[in-house]
Amino acid sequence: MHKESSHTEHHAHTHEHDHEHGHDHTHGHSHDHHHDHAGHHHGHDHGHHSHDIPHGAPVLVLRPYSGIAGDIMVAGLAGLLDADQKLLDDLTAAIGIKELGPGSFSLEKRMVNAVSGLGGAVSLPHEHAHRSFTDIRALIQAGAMAPEAKELAVEAFRIIAEAEGAVHAKDAASVTFHEVGALDSILDICLAASLFVTLAPVRFICGPLPVCDGVIRCAHGEIPSPAPAVLRMLHGVPVTGFAASGETVTPTGIALLKAFSAEFGPWPAMVLERETIAYGTKVFANVPNGALFAFGNAL
Repeated sequence: MHKESSHTEHHAHTHEHDHEHGHDHTHGHSHDHHHDHAGHHHGHDHGHHSHDIPHGAPVLVLRPYSGIAGDIMVAGLAGLLDADQKLLDDLTAAIGIKELGPGSFSLEKRMVNAVSGLGGAVSLPHEHAHRSFTDIRALIQAGAMAPEAKELAVEAFRIIAEAEGAVHAKDAASVTFHEVGALDSILDICLAASLFVTLAPVRFICGPLPVCDGVIRCAHGEIPSPAPAVLRMLHGVPVTGFAASGETVTPTGIALLKAFSAEFGPWPAMVLERETIAYGTKVFANVPNGALFAFGNAL
């Protein structure tokens, strides 16, 4: 469901784009509580709060059958919101980076194993930029995104920077992003944050993340999958084996789950309103493909 990377820079980030380029808003529910503690849950809620979701509260459910990446998150959230191109272009423009113009991200229909779903098509100028977390934070804060979306996007990049810093023995603020700092990853993280704030779930409940063995080729040579920074970000997160080989969880994917204060656990009691299946571009043979997104109101 994810795509092979065309980048060769930076291990955990090379594969951002594997999965990220399957890149695949409405309710106005109050979302304040989410951001008061964004970044403090860090995925350690294993669904044990699900029982106290207020009756009627909007709930987002994600079942990441073959993994999660930034583009898949964007596609799934956009599908739930029935986002049109104008909305995607408006949210892209709000990021405030001149290279991100209309049509940078668009939804497309995809069919995998005879099941239809959504994916994202990305059209960006080539860029070979190396940006620090400090640079990326300044870019996001200078833009016109909603304040809560800015906060979530910065938090996602901070989570990645801290993991990369730990792996490479560097201070998080000075960690340089290669692939993850490129335009497409900024686009993925910022669009996902804006769409999530628009959807405004009171609770976000995710299934266990599939992981499998494999090799990732990057500037550091060949490293095992999951990549070291991803393993760090998976602390406290339920994982499950997956009958395939390669990268299933990208740094951007897990960072967004943590920034969005995802809880991990079974389906909650809810009235389902809408759903979508989001695909990346890498397809795993003989295993469930895609990630299922569902939205509704708690019972």
